[in-house]
Amino acid sequence: MDTFFSFYVLPALIILLKSVVLIVVLLIFVAYILYADRKIWAAVQLRRGPNVVGPWGLLQAFADLLKFVFKEPVIPSGANKGVFLLAPVVSAVLAIAAWAVIPVSEGWAIANINVGILYVFAISSLEVYGVIMGGWASNSKYPFLGALRSAAQMVSYEVSIGFVIVCVLLTVGSLNLTDIVLSQGDGIGTRLGLPNTFLDWNWLVLFPMFVIFFISALAETNRPPFDLPEAESELVAGFMVEYSSTPYLLFMAGEYIAIFLMCALISVFFFGGWLSPVPFIADGWWWMVAKMWAWFFMFAMVKAIVPRYRYDQLMRIGWKVFLPLSLGWVVLVAFLAKFEVLGGFWARWAMGG
Repeated sequence: MDTFFSFYVLPALIILLKSVVLIVVLLIFVAYILYADRKIWAAVQLRRGPNVVGPWGLLQAFADLLKFVFKEPVIPSGANKGVFLLAPVVSAVLAIAAWAVIPVSEGWAIANINVGILYVFAISSLEVYGVIMGGWASNSKYPFLGALRSAAQMVSYEVSIGFVIVCVLLTVGSLNLTDIVLSQGDGIGTRLGLPNTFLDWNWLVLFPMFVIFFISALAETNRPPFDLPEAESELVAGFMVEYSSTPYLLFMAGEYIAIFLMCALISVFFFGGWLSPVPFIADGWWWMVAKMWAWFFMFAMVKAIVPRYRYDQLMRIGWKVFLPLSLGWVVLVAFLAKFEVLGGFWARWAMGG
């Protein structure tokens, strides 16, 4: 009995506890990244933003939560009720599930699996189904058109993200997210006599891939300037136009959790995760959190200052620019890794070894 408890029950309880903590922390983070998004946008437009509920408006997101929870959900008479209510749950659950393999610090991950990248890529690919389900089940042409736009957009930019991930794999030689972070402790900076600095991270070796990943992450999460599924001038509010109350809240929570996931992946793939950029300051989870917040600030600034693209421009960039460019970099990185051109110097730099 003790053996059964030690090998099966106790690990399951620990994982359950970690999952509950992760969900609570994520939801709190969502409340404040939503607050930060609104405040940054307001600052760019010389407005105050949320400033009434709580000191400096810090409790505004929680007031909005109560408002959504206590409002009556309205379901269109012609909608498929089961799929209509299931769609936002699918979006929110998949967005949270992708965080199971994200390491905030060394050993700080619910599941430190060896195929962590494949897991994240698979879960993020499934998120399009929540959007399609919501648009189709609403039984209205505008949500359906918004869902089709979103599906085409997410699938298109997942191709570029996939090739960027392949470049990272070829550079590091591992699918494990912790290994990807640890491999960035040695790189160009170390060879220049500046160990444990930001020059060792992958952003320098794979700079074009980093730019493609950042822009593709905007499109993947339907953020401006690529928020075509929610283009108010054409489709009112896109696939979510028939949603209200808690179902709408779940869609928005899933969207912001996915945005913060992309910030975490940028930090892990290209900016050293929890590694310190300063040699005399220790590594730790605080660096990972700081980098995620920094990249969310970039997401918010893009929303505030970049005008929306047309849909044909969006698809042209994805298929005619990012796809050939990312594929070309995959070939280049693979060539350097395999044949070690130029005496192996650049190849060893590209491989971080």
